[in-house]
Amino acid sequence: MTLHDAVRTEIEALHEFFVGWFSGALDRNAEVFADGFQRRFCDDFLLVPPAGTRLAVADLGGGVERAHGSNREFRIAIRAVEIQLQTPTVVVATYEEWQRNAMASTPPDNGRIATVVFERAAADSMALRWRLVHETWLPAEVMAAGDYDF
Repeated sequence: MTLHDAVRTEIEALHEFFVGWFSGALDRNAEVFADGFQRRFCDDFLLVPPAGTRLAVADLGGGVERAHGSNREFRIAIRAVEIQLQTPTVVVATYEEWQRNAMASTPPDNGRIATVVFERAAADSMALRWRLVHETWLPAEVMAAGDYDF
């Protein structure tokens, strides 16, 4: 497996968890939540969503946990994963996150570009932990023309 494959796999796996959790397809139990969400993040993880707020992993966990089964039609597609920088202990990547039927977003069918900073234990490690995500809306005309057939 290449580092790019590991990065893509980790990004897709977290977002598959979100779809499964919010749609109710995953069982609601502590182990599923810990494996799919909590164990992926550094203790000081920070999310900056498109609105520009700052959310620590502690701020996110309760809301995500309570949202189990809240949006059965929610879907995510990950596109355009690219590694921007890698060091022995850090990987910076960008990706597009396309959401369909996102009840908590306006518009509910939307796209954003995200920059993620991963920590890794060593230069040869494929184990990645999320340290930072910063998201920005894609331009309105790009979202309007987007492919939401996923």
